[in-house]
Amino acid sequence: MLPLFGNEKRRRINLGGQTSVHTHDSIVNQARVRRGEREDRRRQHDSAIRIQAWWRGTREARLVRRELFSIFQHDPLSISGLRCLVLIGRSEQVLGMWSAAVVGVGEAAYLQNATGPHRTSWLVLIRQVAFLLLQDVASHPQEGRSINHLRVLNALLSSSTASQTCGPQGSEFAALVVGYLLQRGLYRSLAAAIMNSPLDARDSPALPLLIPIVTHPLHLYDQSRPEYTAAFLGLVQEVLSIPLLPNRIPLTSLTHLSSNLPLSAISVLSASVPTIAASLSVESRIHLISSLLAFAPPRYSKLSAPPLNTLLHLFAALLNALPPRALDPPSLNGDADHPASATRGYDPDDDLPIVVTAVPSSSTPVLLPLDPRTRKRLQTIASDTHVKALLAASQRHPSSREAFFEFLLTLCTMWPSRSDAVLMAVMVSGAGTFRELYRGYVRSSPLGKEGLAALTDATNARHWPPLLVLTDLYAQALLTMPDDEFFSNELSAKPDGLRNPLTLDEVVAFSRMLLKIAFTLYWRDDQNSLLAATVPGTNLQWDVVREKLTKALLAVHARDSRRPFTPPDHWLVTSHLDMNLFVKAAIAEDRRLTQPAGTRALSSRQVASLSPRLGVLNNIPFAIPFETRFRILRAFIRHDREEHVESTLRRAYQYRLPRRATVRRGHIAEDGFDKLGEADLKGLVQISFIDQFGEVECGIDGGGVFKEFLTEICKEAFHSDRGLWLENKKNELYPNPHSYATELHSLAWYRFIGRILGKAIYEGILVNVVFAGFFLAKWLGKQSFLDDLESLDPELYQGLLFLKRYPGNPEELSLNFTVAVEEFGVAKTVDLVPNGSNIPVTRDNRLEYILRISYFRLTKQIKQQSEAFFEGLSDMIDPKWLSRMFNQQELQILLGGVDTPIDIDDWRAHTKYGGLFDSSHPTIAAFWAVVKTLTGDQQRALLRFVTSVGRPPLLGFKELNPPFCIRDSGGDESRLPTASTCFNLLKMPLYASEAMLRQKLLQALFAGAGFDLS
Repeated sequence: MLPLFGNEKRRRINLGGQTSVHTHDSIVNQARVRRGEREDRRRQHDSAIRIQAWWRGTREARLVRRELFSIFQHDPLSISGLRCLVLIGRSEQVLGMWSAAVVGVGEAAYLQNATGPHRTSWLVLIRQVAFLLLQDVASHPQEGRSINHLRVLNALLSSSTASQTCGPQGSEFAALVVGYLLQRGLYRSLAAAIMNSPLDARDSPALPLLIPIVTHPLHLYDQSRPEYTAAFLGLVQEVLSIPLLPNRIPLTSLTHLSSNLPLSAISVLSASVPTIAASLSVESRIHLISSLLAFAPPRYSKLSAPPLNTLLHLFAALLNALPPRALDPPSLNGDADHPASATRGYDPDDDLPIVVTAVPSSSTPVLLPLDPRTRKRLQTIASDTHVKALLAASQRHPSSREAFFEFLLTLCTMWPSRSDAVLMAVMVSGAGTFRELYRGYVRSSPLGKEGLAALTDATNARHWPPLLVLTDLYAQALLTMPDDEFFSNELSAKPDGLRNPLTLDEVVAFSRMLLKIAFTLYWRDDQNSLLAATVPGTNLQWDVVREKLTKALLAVHARDSRRPFTPPDHWLVTSHLDMNLFVKAAIAEDRRLTQPAGTRALSSRQVASLSPRLGVLNNIPFAIPFETRFRILRAFIRHDREEHVESTLRRAYQYRLPRRATVRRGHIAEDGFDKLGEADLKGLVQISFIDQFGEVECGIDGGGVFKEFLTEICKEAFHSDRGLWLENKKNELYPNPHSYATELHSLAWYRFIGRILGKAIYEGILVNVVFAGFFLAKWLGKQSFLDDLESLDPELYQGLLFLKRYPGNPEELSLNFTVAVEEFGVAKTVDLVPNGSNIPVTRDNRLEYILRISYFRLTKQIKQQSEAFFEGLSDMIDPKWLSRMFNQQELQILLGGVDTPIDIDDWRAHTKYGGLFDSSHPTIAAFWAVVKTLTGDQQRALLRFVTSVGRPPLLGFKELNPPFCIRDSGGDESRLPTASTCFNLLKMPLYASEAMLRQKLLQALFAGAGFDLS
């Protein structure tokens, strides 16, 4: 062996003639150096041996390959040639020669080897050759040799070709080859070949040969065989998840793939559905959904229950595995291509908020960079046609209904911007789905009956999707269900779609179930641990589910508030709570969570996660008695007043003085606007009236004069002659929608009026102002729809009802998505949606038309006026105190009280006396004896006579400000009682008998006499 690195073994001789003296350490170091040198020489020697061995091996292999290639060239189709091909391995030249030779003699003729004398060897070798061909095609599908490769592979893998050529043994032979390839990634290679072809190369000669190979394995095995399941799984995971698959292959190949795709057997993948969703990337999941939408819908009507169930579960699993809102098109997330800017009257920032489904506020939309063709195909999953097709298919197979409800819930959750359209598609199919959901699934569900343990128990997972779908559907249905339909019953002669799909008894039971579940979810101290988990059977977090239940509860409660149908105490959960402790704890928690000035207020969801009591108050307030909530409101106001006093004490001295204002009788509104428009109304305000002679009226404002000021300013400011407010037929007020009311000066008046009414609530002073229900709903941030329109525009309301119930084709009515608005005698047309004038109202979109036109009239036309009013109101009253604790009927009670029977004993116990009167005076005793004998109307007239409001204070007369007071006015019995409403003061002569007192009192109440400004 020749040395490669030199010979280092020669002995070293010292010729210097000197003897070295070495220490112990130097000897050790020298030994270490020599040992290292010997190790280096050994490694060099071993490396030389390996290099030389590699060289000899490479040289020999090259010689062998040449020899093998020579033998192969001599007869490539013989068994020897086949062996040489396998030994040579993946060589583009050799593979190309072999496949060309096979095609030259004919694939069928070559397959005869499967039954020849070398059958066993040939079968072993041909499987390996097929794998080599497949790898070459995957890498170079557009190369010329790949055409021959694909022709050979089609012959090897086709059951029909093998059977025609080899008889009964042909299928067995093809199955052996396919089984071998399946174990080595057959569908991964096929997917790579398709992906490596140009996207729009539909004229590629390879693709028509490649696509049949995709389906060959599914014709070779019985569906019960594991190979069949493996082949179907590979096809779904690898091929159907290819981006733009339908756009990549020629039309004839697309037809072949569609017709040979065995969706009727997809149930073999039922156990693999979670694996499929988990194993794919986000993009692959979306592309798989897109491919399924291209091939599956035409087959829905022919599928039996098992494959339909699997397909629905697969859709749901894939959607659940996507990031939140991954399917939302960019235009729905504020992209610049939104066409609204060119549309008359359409404001995308003020669009109709009718989506029922909630999504976590922390979810960030993930907009994937998808091809427009893929995005367009994805739109079909939430289309009216697709949802109806799945609904119809599941109705034919009752065992598929749960899977359909799971899919429906998932679709609405993952695509919230389309949820309203999805729910509408189900709603228009009739009331049968509602009744089926409630009677078949929800009524017998343990949810809401067995406490929190039942809610979180995984064994109850299947009960959640039907419950949540019904919750969403019913909340959506209530948006366009007028009261006459809601209160109809199953014996009604109305068509099925024009009445309440549930009986009132069912609505009562359903709402009670929702209330119990919602209260259980709010009433927990460990909110964070609960909300971090997902609801069994869904991909939803608990706070999202809680919001769904809350929306439906609010909608049903609103009906019950307008026209009661639930039993007493139906909405209350007082049996679970000590109200006194609840009030104290709620106040303490609110103070703890109060945000510093200038910081963003907590949302109701955030509050619920931090405070169970405030969570109940802010989301399902009707679960707590109104009196309790009013006590909490007054406590909030007292706390706010204390903080305001502390902050003003830190300012300059002049800010601690009462704000004084003089106003002229007859011009109270104008003077109040000028003097108090920007004043600090939370502090003390003293009013002085100037009479008609220009003189300041005598007296000091201790609160009573300001009460009169509030009463009088409301009379003037809300008068229709001022042009800011209109009255409906019930004399209820709402802002004027005229463009005049949107001018800056008018908006300043709305803001001032809001501050004045906020001051009245702040001080607990009742005012005789009644607002329209739809406007009160806006105080609370709640949307108003069809039923509220009746009080605003009865003719339009009846017209929309006619459209909703129209039995024919709505297009016959020639309506479109526009609304006519007339001002100063000039009519103009406003689009309700972009390009609304070119969108006809049809049977499928008429509910949306009803919603949008109701929204325009009830909300959009008075948007600026309402916002200015609420801005002023919020200067005095924290909006969340009202919006999170009261409904519109209760809000009207806060403003003007309620027509309940007056508690005479409470009235008497909290009355003050002046002059000669005290509680034991004979005239006072006679007065209260007479009051007790008066009718309810007469008692309310007396209260109105003295206080200007005929309704008792909400928490009793102890809350009346100023207190009810009676003083004597002399001994002349011929005089009538008089009143100073600004002081809640009744001035009464010393009558000698009850009969005289009763006569004079009634005469004063109903003869229009007795008012005294002094």
